[in-house]
Amino acid sequence: MTNQIAIVMGIILTAAIAIDVALFGSEHMVFLGKKLFELIDWVAFWR
Repeated sequence: MTNQIAIVMGIILTAAIAIDVALFGSEHMVFLGKKLFELIDWVAFWR
């Protein structure tokens, strides 16, 4: 992955998160953060 592609993907991801928070609030991000932490913990267990 080149630096240019990584920067564009980062900008798109940041914009998507900002739009989600602006339209629906930050509760979704807390829920997704908790689920992501559980997923990382589960994957680390199976590693």
